[in-house]
Amino acid sequence: MVKRRKARVIKIGSVRIGGDNPVAIQSMAKYKTSDTSPVIRQIRELESCGCEIVRLAVKDDSDAAAIKKIKTAVRLPIVADIHFDWQLAMAAIKNGADKIRLNPGNIYKKEQVSEVARAAKANHIPIRVGLNSGSLPKEISSKRGGTVERMVQGALNYIKILEKARFSDIVVSLKASNIIDTVAAYEKIAGLCDYPLHLGLTATGLPEAGAIKSSIAIGSLLLKGIGDTVRISLTDKPEQEVKVAKEILASLNLRDFGVQVISCPTCGRCEVGLVDIVRKLEAQLSAISYQPSAKPVKIAVMGCMVNGPGEAKEADIGIAFGRKEGMFFRKGRAIKKIPFKDCAGILLKELGRIHVQGN
Repeated sequence: MVKRRKARVIKIGSVRIGGDNPVAIQSMAKYKTSDTSPVIRQIRELESCGCEIVRLAVKDDSDAAAIKKIKTAVRLPIVADIHFDWQLAMAAIKNGADKIRLNPGNIYKKEQVSEVARAAKANHIPIRVGLNSGSLPKEISSKRGGTVERMVQGALNYIKILEKARFSDIVVSLKASNIIDTVAAYEKIAGLCDYPLHLGLTATGLPEAGAIKSSIAIGSLLLKGIGDTVRISLTDKPEQEVKVAKEILASLNLRDFGVQVISCPTCGRCEVGLVDIVRKLEAQLSAISYQPSAKPVKIAVMGCMVNGPGEAKEADIGIAFGRKEGMFFRKGRAIKKIPFKDCAGILLKELGRIHVQGN
């Protein structure tokens, strides 16, 4: 069981982070915000696959104004991502943003930051102090110390400005493009404040490498109880970002998203096309609307009788294959032999029975 760092609770629209609240999943729309139709469509798709907070790039006045229309068409909380121009943050707040992200590397004048803080406080929305290693505040970027020290000091300096403006609905992120600096920065800031931490790794590279690097960095922090919301940054569709985030959280038993499939990697003992089975099962499971209140189910799909029966025994339902047929198990009890071609259908039918009965 992971013992989580105790952070103060912050509300982002209808979602609460910090305290004992679940680690929330974020992603970011990848269209220009003022192009509202595809943005709305993408946000709805993100919600359907498990995203809980979505961020929008606000590059100009038209993007800020579009937030108002987007808010009327979607249910997810909207975070306005602001760089360079503090007045865009003011416009985003006016148009209904549920949270503001400010980059201390390019919005750093105290009077401007304080003005945004006052507007955010009046509208009861939080601010994320979002540092990236590639754009650190000027006043600390040239000082002695490595990237980690500069990132942490930059965050603490910015927090002081917000606190001086009597603002405390703060979320903090310290993202680098490499795992070592990212983990070290979050570990350090975690002991210096009690604000919720938004975890992420920036500029992660190609999709597969990005998923691996993000899993290592974010997973290692979550194992130590650090982190209250996550965004997996991938050069890929945002739905894939959500999928990776869910896998990380489910693997650490921090969140439960319904159906978990465990399957073997196959070897020379496997006499069936197990890879095709698992892919088919994954596609069919992704089309099922899983109710969060339903009991979690573990499905085992194993390619031979070496570890198969044991793994199937630990799962709610499972199949361990021999030559061209498999033994179907239910809660550790062998039920019947089934042909290879029928296995995915039988597992899905059994899954439906479990959900209906609430077992």
